[in-house]
Formats: sequence, structure tokens, C-alpha cells
Amino acid sequence: QVHIVESGGGLVQTGGSLRLSCAVDGRLFSVYTMGWYRQAPGNQRELVANITSGGARNYADSVKGRFTISRDNAKNTVYLEMNSLQPEDTAIYYCNADVWTTKWARDAYWGQGTQVTVSS
Repeated sequence: QVHIVESGGGLVQTGGSLRLSCAVDGRLFSVYTMGWYRQAPGNQRELVANITSGGARNYADSVKGRFTISRDNAKNTVYLEMNSLQPEDTAIYYCNADVWTTKWARDAYWGQGTQVTVSS
């Protein structure tokens, strides 16, 4: 059983900052890529940023220079520091983790989502 727990969403004014956290626990052999996706009403879910266990990072063009993803491998936790937030960043943010539960079994797991609202 794998559990993903997200925290850190909320309401912030334009130009403000928020930090999201996502912890993965349970039956884990290893956790490879961890990342954040978001979905605004009427839109498809899109990648915001992800990071491999080796530290390679990938960002959506819309958040480059404003958001920073990091992780603590010992804690199987990923963070998303969001600065200079804009109303268009408003969405439900979902944590995603690429988990090996054994040497042979791998699957993608999703968190329940955390709401980020940026007021203008």
C-alpha cells in the first residue's frame, strides 16, 4: 500500500508565494520521479514540474523562473516553492510519484489534490 499526502495549498494574493509539500510512504522499494501537476476548471491536467531521484528537474514554460521543485530522498518528499503567483496559477495541484513497490513492480500514484487560489 502506498500513501501520498499533500499539504500547503491555500489562498494568496497576486505576487504572493506558497510552498507545497508531498510525502510518499508505505510499501516502497524506491521512488523515481516525483512531480506536481495542476488542473484548472475546464482544463486538462498539466505538468507543472517534476524531479528525478537523481535531481534532474523539468518545468512547464509557464512557471520557469517562478517555481522551484526540490526533494528530500531520505524522506520521499517533494516540495514546490511557488513565487510571483498569478491568477492563472489558480488550480488544484496534484502530486504524482513514480513508485517501485518491489524490484519488479512499478506504478504511478496520485495525491488527492490541494487547492491553490490566487486572487487578483
